[in-house]
Amino acid sequence: MLVDSHCHLDFPELADNLPAILETMRENDVGAALCISVTLEDFPKVLALAEQHENLFASVGVHPDYPDLREPTVAELVELASHPKVVAIGETGLDYYRLTGDLEWQRERFRVHIRAARQSGKPLIIHTRSASADTLRLMQEERAAEAGGVMHCFTESWEVAQGALEMGFHISFSGIVTFKNAKELKDVARQVPLDRLLVETDSPYLAPVPYRGKTNQPGWVKHVAEEVARLQNRTFADVAAATTSNFFKLFNINI
Repeated sequence: MLVDSHCHLDFPELADNLPAILETMRENDVGAALCISVTLEDFPKVLALAEQHENLFASVGVHPDYPDLREPTVAELVELASHPKVVAIGETGLDYYRLTGDLEWQRERFRVHIRAARQSGKPLIIHTRSASADTLRLMQEERAAEAGGVMHCFTESWEVAQGALEMGFHISFSGIVTFKNAKELKDVARQVPLDRLLVETDSPYLAPVPYRGKTNQPGWVKHVAEEVARLQNRTFADVAAATTSNFFKLFNINI
């Protein structure tokens, strides 16, 4: 069995075709998926998916790409995370690629999420893009290691991966690792310990080869696992088993 550790099934590209999406998961032996919150306004849709399907789970958080939203408080995130189907805080983090200028609000939002994760006992789902130094710095300052979590859709260097691994975090690879030109990322994937690996789709984005350019979906996470297995010179079965076990252990899920 495989698990898609990060997807956006509430986004219209997937929500409008959910029965077929779930069937493709079954056909590809993808037994569970984590549906990720990116705004508090859309969180009820994410939670509803998790409540309606035994093998779907939810996170709660506000993505760093959205500047003009009501900022969550620690207390609010902790309260929302108390729902039994909410297994993580995030997607949170820093993104200096899409936004410029004074991004102190982004750093403060990240701090709030880390504090909520520590208080709730739920792991963090961290997004970082063009902001790795500040991401690791804030993780250290706010003691993110106490909560643990995952660096999702990892695209950074091995040095950044090491920094996250030293704080007890997992590293998750998306379809990007299957792209021919992702040579540095492939080198990182070769080195991440098997007990710290996760795989994801980040669907509807970043479809893996051989579906690159199409609308991604959780059933295609097997292609990510196949490439990681190839890079680590392991069997697909070993990578599937390890990433599935890692997912359930990290997010404290029993099914």
